[in-house]
Order: sequence, then C-alpha cells, then structure tokens
Amino acid sequence: MPAKNQNLHGNAPDSCEAALLLTDVINDLEFPTGKQLVRPALRAARHIATLKQSARELGIPVIYANDNFGRWRSDFSEVVDHCLRDDVLGCPVVELLAPGPEDYFVLKPKHSAFYATVLETLLEYLKTRRLVICGFAGDACVLLTAADAYVRDFEVYVPRDCVASASEPENRKALQYMERVLHANTGASTRLDLRKLAGRRMRRKTAAS
Repeated sequence: MPAKNQNLHGNAPDSCEAALLLTDVINDLEFPTGKQLVRPALRAARHIATLKQSARELGIPVIYANDNFGRWRSDFSEVVDHCLRDDVLGCPVVELLAPGPEDYFVLKPKHSAFYATVLETLLEYLKTRRLVICGFAGDACVLLTAADAYVRDFEVYVPRDCVASASEPENRKALQYMERVLHANTGASTRLDLRKLAGRRMRRKTAAS
C-alpha cells in the first residue's frame, strides 16, 4: 500500500488486529417488534457499554454500523440526535451507547454492515483481522453481518450477552447458527481477552517502575 494512503488520508489513523463493530445500536426501536426488543436490547446495551470502554482503553477501534432513518443524508449525527431527542423507545439504549468523537461509523442500506458500505475498505486500512460484533437484532442484522465477515475470512466473535432480538428463542438459534456454521466465538463478553485479540503485548515491569 502506498505510504501516502496508509491511513486513508487521515480518516483511519488507528491500526489494530481487532475491531469492535456495533450493529444498529443507535436505534429508535420504533417498529412493530420494537416493544419486544427494548428490554433485551437495554440489557445487552449495558454489557456493550462496558465492552466498548475496555476496547477504547486498549486502543481497539469502535465502529458503528447503522441503519439510516428517514431521508438518506449520510448524516450519522442526525440519527443519534433523533434517538436522543424525539422521545422514542430506543432512547435509553442510545444514551448508554452514544458514539464518541474517536469512533468510526458507516451507514448501511440493508441488513449486513458490509453490503454497499465502506466497511471493508475501512477494516483494510485499520489492518483488522478479528471482528467482535455486537448489536441488534441478533437474528437479522448481526447474523448477516457475521456471515459476511466470515466469508471475508475475518475471525468472528459475537458475545452472547451483547446481542438481542425481539424473540429470545430466535436469538439463541441465531447464536447457535453463528457458532456452528460461521465458527464464531459466542462466549460472554467477560470472557473475551481483548488484549490478545488486539495483538497487544503486556508491558513488562522494570526495576525502575
């Protein structure tokens, strides 16, 4: 890759073997099954928030892959503002998971975060080989994103406490499918060794320290 393009013209300054991909977590939940999803989504959001904090402390990039609401403007801040200010069902979830200035985002037109988006290019410049995928819904957008990651030869991790669906049985089936067919690691987020996934080495203590 030419030196002048190593960081995507300054838009991808991070470099890490792992990335945390948050799928549709900025969500108003104003759709027919939203009332069934809001409680499990809030439960998952608490775990995602903790995982995100740990990822940022290790320098692991956090990427939001999100649906667009209303007229397409490619404006993620407008999506966030809508969920926080318009008295929607998903507001408590978004309050926990609102993006920070250091986070990345892509807006997606369909279920998978890879379909017709810049995600694959972004991951190439971040030098990412392992994807930790969280979000909603586990039996739809998370599943299809994980499948697209798998066929692109990424190592896939889908922590079971960080995904939610309107139907808990369907959520379990989706996790089982991802584990069986996509060879995804679906253990709890508390069991993920993020430092190892990121390729980070522990610093040895010296006599001076």
